[in-house]
Amino acid sequence: MTARSDAQEMNATAGARRPRSRAWRYAPLAAWTALILLLSTGVGGAAHTSLIVEPVVRWLFPHTSEERVRLVHFAVRKVGHFTGYGALALFAARAFLPSPKEFLRRHWFAASLAYVVCVSLLDEFNQSFNPARTGTIRDSVLDAFGALTALAALAYLRARRGRRAVNFRP
Repeated sequence: MTARSDAQEMNATAGARRPRSRAWRYAPLAAWTALILLLSTGVGGAAHTSLIVEPVVRWLFPHTSEERVRLVHFAVRKVGHFTGYGALALFAARAFLPSPKEFLRRHWFAASLAYVVCVSLLDEFNQSFNPARTGTIRDSVLDAFGALTALAALAYLRARRGRRAVNFRP
């Protein structure tokens, strides 16, 4: 029986953890992207979201006008764009910051923003082919602004608390 050195043992353990670590980093990003693209279909259309938003608004404010209900519904949908893509940006940063690829670690902010913008443009392009949806570049701008806001907040926290305080390591 041969004895393994400490270095060999550590390399074997690190190699065994690498796939789990990659899945830990990228699975939430892939799942959130899939959810966004699912909502890009008729499932996320105004006709479906109104079934949730409008009854809640009418329950909270029973004497609200139809115009006000539509306005609140519109606002809720736009806030959903902003926050949904902000979350996507944070999931991208979570995947890129601890990456073994130096380029992604160094340029996590730009890489995360670029990923979100690509998903947003794909989302709006997909919606342009769906009669129940309306794909607009304004939504992509809102999505990018949500991502930029979330990434700027993360960058601020990393700078303020030190890089190791918010680094998403497994």
